[in-house]
Amino acid sequence: MNGQYLDFEKPVLDLEKRIQDMKDFASGESLELSREIQLLEKRKDRLLQDIYSKLTRWQRVQLARHPLRPHSLDYINLISTDFVELHGDRGFADDKAVVGGFGKIEGRAVMFVGQQKGRDTKQKLYRNFGMMHPEGYRKALRLMQIASRSGKPIIILVDTPGAFPGIGAEERGQAEAIARNLREMFRLKVPITINIIGEGASGGALGIGIGDRVLMLENSWYSVISPEGCSAILWRDSSKAPLAAEALRLSSFDLKELKVIDRIVPEPVGGAHRNPKEAADILKKEIIKDLNELSELEIEELLQKRIEKFRRMGVFSTEEYHLPERGEPPENI
Repeated sequence: MNGQYLDFEKPVLDLEKRIQDMKDFASGESLELSREIQLLEKRKDRLLQDIYSKLTRWQRVQLARHPLRPHSLDYINLISTDFVELHGDRGFADDKAVVGGFGKIEGRAVMFVGQQKGRDTKQKLYRNFGMMHPEGYRKALRLMQIASRSGKPIIILVDTPGAFPGIGAEERGQAEAIARNLREMFRLKVPITINIIGEGASGGALGIGIGDRVLMLENSWYSVISPEGCSAILWRDSSKAPLAAEALRLSSFDLKELKVIDRIVPEPVGGAHRNPKEAADILKKEIIKDLNELSELEIEELLQKRIEKFRRMGVFSTEEYHLPERGEPPENI
């Protein structure tokens, strides 16, 4: 990676350098090169379209981890007004890996809950790289229960490499905290929209991932394990992560086909990091669409549909198999 460019974007980097050099030369020499610059810009746009129409699953994983990709607080600030952050689980600590609070989307009060990674080293350590502790899940649940009692819809922003795997987290009941969230989120009597904006790994994502609508940004991923973790287990070699990413089928397009998610939210060409404002505007429209639809449902119908939604995942059918007699050819061969 070179600055804000990933390896597969190298041709775009070279072209953008040429464009900038031409702009600098035209400005310094007072030359009119706007037509040449415009042609190069069009060529760059075509190149971006070509590259991003052929992304592998591993390349989408890389995009989901891009250092300039918008995080939860970025989206909250871009799509809402009057955001007031709330803190603490009222039991142990205020987990900085999760942020939440009330805000307004076009005048409608909502509760935001999102995982926050941080950008530079200091922020990443402060946010624990977006990996929640048990108190983070309890904090998230406390905020969601406040929203439920207040009759305010809940907007979840998922972006985590997983729940924090430390000894202290296990001592404080990591598994219990996630399991409790799974149970209680099915009972919350307000609309819940789940929006996977970057990484969605394992119980770290699922612990705040139960809702009425599950959306994924185009270049995000959602899986029971990261590609590196999977390759380390299967092949004892984390360098096989690209192969694991293909096998896991973790992209938004895979999960839409598998009916794990409801919709794919398109990103600006080149990824959300190239135009965070446009990405936020697209996501905002999708969230408003869901809130408008869900608000029409009676509470009992809302809860029943939520349960049925997750029960349908992974359903398969079986057929009776006739055990052949001696000398009889087996079925289905």
